Amino acid sequence: MKQRFTVLSLFAALAVLACSGLAGAALAQVDDSQRGTVIVPDSSIERPGDIGLRAHTNFRYVRQAVPNSTTPGTKWETPGSIACIYKLVKVTTGCPIASAKTLPTGGSKAIGIVDAFDNPNASQDLSTFSAQYGLPAANFQQVYASGKQPTNDPGGWSVEEALDIEWAHAMAPNAEIILVEAASNSFTDLYAAEDLASTMVAAAGGGEVSNSWSGGEYSTELTDEKNHFSKTGIVYFASTGDAGLNAVGVPSLFAKVVAAGGTTLKRSSSGQFTSESWWTGGAGGFSTMEKIPSYQKGKSGITGSFRGVPDISSDADPNSGVAMYDADGGFNWIQVGGTSVSSPTLAGIVNAAKSFKSTSTLELTALYNEYANATQYKADFRDITTGGSTCKVGWDDCTGIGVPNTYTGK
Repeated sequence: MKQRFTVLSLFAALAVLACSGLAGAALAQVDDSQRGTVIVPDSSIERPGDIGLRAHTNFRYVRQAVPNSTTPGTKWETPGSIACIYKLVKVTTGCPIASAKTLPTGGSKAIGIVDAFDNPNASQDLSTFSAQYGLPAANFQQVYASGKQPTNDPGGWSVEEALDIEWAHAMAPNAEIILVEAASNSFTDLYAAEDLASTMVAAAGGGEVSNSWSGGEYSTELTDEKNHFSKTGIVYFASTGDAGLNAVGVPSLFAKVVAAGGTTLKRSSSGQFTSESWWTGGAGGFSTMEKIPSYQKGKSGITGSFRGVPDISSDADPNSGVAMYDADGGFNWIQVGGTSVSSPTLAGIVNAAKSFKSTSTLELTALYNEYANATQYKADFRDITTGGSTCKVGWDDCTGIGVPNTYTGK
């Protein structure tokens, strides 16, 4: 049995709340806004018995005044508005949600999505999402890692799967999307699914594998990283988590994984995009197990002897969250956030950037080399310097080197 090496204080606090049945409510109070209460699903809560054994999702959603909506809300971010904000398309001034409708048109090869349990409506959900926003029909596969259809987890992992495939497709509409469902959320089953996703993406010519799940660090994690995140032709992505600073988990802490953090998008009363800051739920910090990788050594703002995350970030605040569709569990259209949004979004952006590095290490080396070149960094990324006391100019454990600013350097 795997044992956790250290216990992060915030995970411990969440565990106490979870055991008392208050975890979702406690986090919702932190994230409440005028738009509605943020709901943390049971699948996104890590409990003491999970450490080193099971992973959790990293999404939360805004409770709607009218549930089971048949249309997305007018204030929810869309594929067009996100593409506008990150300058992936011709920019409409202010990137208003209503009129920023130009969509990314890139993407090739494949993006693997690894999740647990089954969403029996995944293909239908993706088709509904694509039709709503004028995206092309997806080249989509849904595969059972064990060879047998897993059990369904409506309202939890099922939502996660719909979110992941929709937003990877939104950012890279011409890439094949391969959803690999693990038999359960145990690390054993998820890593088996990771292996299959890696093999299938490599066979499709290469690409990315996105993981919107995480769990606390454990003593044998470095062996698991070596065994399951080293396939040539794959760049791995993982969300850092939604419990704030010093509560980050694996696999995002692995040196061979691009760690995806989270931001908040800010708009004026008239709906104009004005700025972006760290989302206070977005996890960041330093590993207790993973030594600082070569691509981070000597880079401004990165200190210490251990791996720091995130690497890059994108919108993850539920209150500036994105639209998604999930029929399973009766949600239909909902607004979601969490770093579960960041991982597939950034994987899709990197896919559409067409660099297709042969390993995550090469991708991360390229990202940090861009960061080290002041001129390129300013042109290719937008530094996020506000949102928390540790947010600063340059790399920080809030948002890493920042957010995309065009495809260049990705």
